[in-house]
Amino acid sequence: MSGALSSFGTLLQMGDGGAPEAFTTIAEVGDIAGPELSVDTEETTNHSSPGGYEEFIATIKRSGQVTFPINFIPTDATHNQSTGVLAALKNRTLKNWRLVLTDAGPSRWQFAALVTGFSGASPVVGKQSAEITLKISGEPVLV
Repeated sequence: MSGALSSFGTLLQMGDGGAPEAFTTIAEVGDIAGPELSVDTEETTNHSSPGGYEEFIATIKRSGQVTFPINFIPTDATHNQSTGVLAALKNRTLKNWRLVLTDAGPSRWQFAALVTGFSGASPVVGKQSAEITLKISGEPVLV
């Protein structure tokens, strides 16, 4: 039997920067993608490479991005220009974030990130929405 977990109910939370820091769940979040962890490589192939195969070393680690859509509610405190994701983008504020997973722990990703993207949509037939992009700064930690 699989040990897979449903991801329904995952929470994305933004810190307030206080001490102790309080985290608020971002309202109306859809599918969350990320963090996107990767390692850059540098080719080190040389005339003595065994069997003539290319060789690499690992260089910088990259923490990537987290992206997610929201059902955009301009007056919601977690969305607006005063206290929400739009405020973090407008003020270029590095915030602490938590991605709370659905296991029994619950486990969570903790990371600092800048809000680097807000792409709103207002379709004739549809709902007010926005796609948010967070650029992680430093090491994301799974606890």
